[in-house]
Amino acid sequence: MAVVAHLRQALEEPCHGTSKRECRLRVLDMTGVQDLDTDCGPNRMSLWSSTVVLAKACIEVSKHKNECQKHGSKRQKGSSGASATPQPFSMEIRADLFVNGTSFGVLRDALQTATGPLRLRCRDFHTEELSITGIMSLLESLDPVGVRRVDLRFNNLGPSGLCAVLPHITRFTKLLSLNLSYSNVDVRRLTLRTDTGLRQLAAQLGRFPCLKELNFSSSRLSGNLRQLLGDMQAPLESLELAFCYLLPGDLAFLCQSIHAPALRRLDLSGHNFTGSLLQSLCQLLEEISASLLHLDLMECHLTDAQLADLLPVLCRCSRLRCLGLFGNPLSTSGLKTLARKTVVLPDLHLVVYPYPVDCYSQDPSRLAPAFDHLSEDTVDKNRFAAVSTELTQMLASSGRADAVWTTSLCCHGALDYFTL
Repeated sequence: MAVVAHLRQALEEPCHGTSKRECRLRVLDMTGVQDLDTDCGPNRMSLWSSTVVLAKACIEVSKHKNECQKHGSKRQKGSSGASATPQPFSMEIRADLFVNGTSFGVLRDALQTATGPLRLRCRDFHTEELSITGIMSLLESLDPVGVRRVDLRFNNLGPSGLCAVLPHITRFTKLLSLNLSYSNVDVRRLTLRTDTGLRQLAAQLGRFPCLKELNFSSSRLSGNLRQLLGDMQAPLESLELAFCYLLPGDLAFLCQSIHAPALRRLDLSGHNFTGSLLQSLCQLLEEISASLLHLDLMECHLTDAQLADLLPVLCRCSRLRCLGLFGNPLSTSGLKTLARKTVVLPDLHLVVYPYPVDCYSQDPSRLAPAFDHLSEDTVDKNRFAAVSTELTQMLASSGRADAVWTTSLCCHGALDYFTL
């Protein structure tokens, strides 16, 4: 509001015949700014609201400039003497933008005022539930300089829609992060046309030379990971494939791919690691153990037995900082074993663990089939408080009082690839 007020006054003074105040500010960087009342992590509504406010500010100042120019032209026509034309000035606002169908119009209009006094420059671009044409329109309006992330989750694009949109993203030559989760990609519905679309999609992904983070979560990709990622020329550092119904062959491809030595973040949540997929996971973790910083295996049906098989290779991930295990049917005994074994990982400072099965008020033997659907309300609070205290004491006695062990997904949600 202060910037808008200053620009309005700077624009008005030439119209009133007074000396123009010099506007020195050229760049205002508001990237990453969050509301003070945000409880945990980036809040989409907060980002949406700030996008609308900034867009309206750009439009307001642009309209005010046009009005001042009209008044100035009339005054020049009515005067005999020549008056100096005010020198144009502009201010760049760098921001992360979030848009949906409700805010599409105002952001589109703001981006079309690129020559106005107040200009939006986007760093991270997020869009949800927009049409293909709407997404393409906004992408073409963005200044490609400085865009590091494009987030297209929940847009239901499908392979053909993604193939239509991705060429407009290749303009962003320094793009580092691309989120295509919840894009309605399902290999079970592949026809000749959609199979061609999948190949075209893979070719498009190969055109991002700087891409480091890719999110395809909630896409059914069974047996097609090689085809999808095989054309990429540069290794990924962050790969999110939660709930993608991957097969052992998909994990085998990752083991042998150019991405394995570079992976710092891996999300394989939502996969059933009770069978043959567990061995493939262990082999993959062995390959990426030297680089891995952040691992998510939430809602993976991991019991104490599977965790015991996983722990030897997990403890060889010497740089691991964050481990997400929420939603797995682990017992108090299993969590204690995890705490004891992972003491050897000096950088492990955050573990998001599940409520132990023996802390639920229901019979633990009946939990496994529906464990993912149990709510926090069914947890015996006193029993869980005792377990939490015991884990805290174990960590403190092992010299790891600095480590955060929590069941809160808020702490986990605040983590981001760019903070690794």
